[in-house]
Amino acid sequence: MPKGSNVPVPTTALRVEIGWRSGPGVPDTDASALLLAGGKVRSDADFVFYNQPQHASGALRYEGKQNSGAAVTDTLAVDLARVEPAIETVVLAASADGGAFGQVPGLYVEVKDAARGTVVARFDSEGATVETAFVLGEFYRRQGAWKFRAVGQGYSSGLEGLATDFGIAVDEPQHTAPAAPRAAAPPPPAAPPFTPAPVAPPATVPAPPPPAPPAAPVRLTKVTLTKNAPSVSLTKQGGTSGALRVNLNWQVRKQFSGWGSKRGRAVAMHSDLDLDLCALYELADGSKGVVQALGNAFGALHQPPFIHLDGDDRTGAVASGENLTVNLDHKNAFRRILVFVTIYEGARSFADLHATVTLQPQYGAAIDFSLDECTVPSPVCALALITNTGGDLVVQREARYLVPERGVSPQRTVDYAYGWGMNWTPGRK
Repeated sequence: MPKGSNVPVPTTALRVEIGWRSGPGVPDTDASALLLAGGKVRSDADFVFYNQPQHASGALRYEGKQNSGAAVTDTLAVDLARVEPAIETVVLAASADGGAFGQVPGLYVEVKDAARGTVVARFDSEGATVETAFVLGEFYRRQGAWKFRAVGQGYSSGLEGLATDFGIAVDEPQHTAPAAPRAAAPPPPAAPPFTPAPVAPPATVPAPPPPAPPAAPVRLTKVTLTKNAPSVSLTKQGGTSGALRVNLNWQVRKQFSGWGSKRGRAVAMHSDLDLDLCALYELADGSKGVVQALGNAFGALHQPPFIHLDGDDRTGAVASGENLTVNLDHKNAFRRILVFVTIYEGARSFADLHATVTLQPQYGAAIDFSLDECTVPSPVCALALITNTGGDLVVQREARYLVPERGVSPQRTVDYAYGWGMNWTPGRK
């Protein structure tokens, strides 16, 4: 589609993919959407992005990134039939993190029929330079039907500038110069003496109700844990309630089969790789256990252990990959949680595997980190340790590859390394 053109779209479930080509020096890019009435959001809740991934109406959901070689897509699920009548426009945007769109090759937005996978509309954005945010396209109502328009409007002020332009209150630090000291005012002249006249007592007027507290502004920041800054408080990031979603996605750099050697060096051989996201937990009452696909120990979200494994995936995709959910409404029930990953089949080591861990609180900033290069024959990696310290949950990046002793399972190896003290029996899925 050329810039400024439009096309009708069906009122069905749609997938909006914002894509680009990755490579050295290419900044990360994030998709977002804004629901507008009269050209502005009605409230900050009408902004859907990585820190606020779902709209209350169910019309929009941020699903996250997928990597396929050099191609990267960030996806939004859109159901136009569920868009509220007051909403006239759904803006589809992208923001660059750590650079400008002049460094992002092959930027495009593509609208697909979610059920059929067919392309409904596509717009390729070209000619970007210093822009750090883009409105790529928009859905808009016209005579009771929906259309998609290719927009291609850039912003040099990033996601913050784009969001505030549409009426979002953004929680970003403000730096202001200190106010200059004011000169002391001269004393007022003395009032002349007077004799007060008798007055009737004032009528009693009920005090007005206190104003409602302002809504918390939207936080745009993401938190990336590193070796030098390995931990973060969920409380300080605003993640004190709701669901904490832990996602593991990966990309196999090389495709082999089996385990062999090359010039005397052991190498991992990947074919149908199956990774399992797991969690050891210890509750405040002293009970301990594991949540994992092995043995169908998927846990429970609304009863102990308040941790649930969503499913078992083999693709590594963000939207449908390995996901584990922690119920932060019961955070005081936790003493510690260790999130780890094992290789169930398809490889004997994490070598040549690029994996990223994302912890997304329902309320608060996303927390992510990448795993280091694996240089040992490790089939199990401790990812993150979540510890309750005085009512605050602290997330610690572990990224620790473990090598089991002969005859020792990966789960028991993690147990030994972190002193969980559980009894293990063989299991299968």
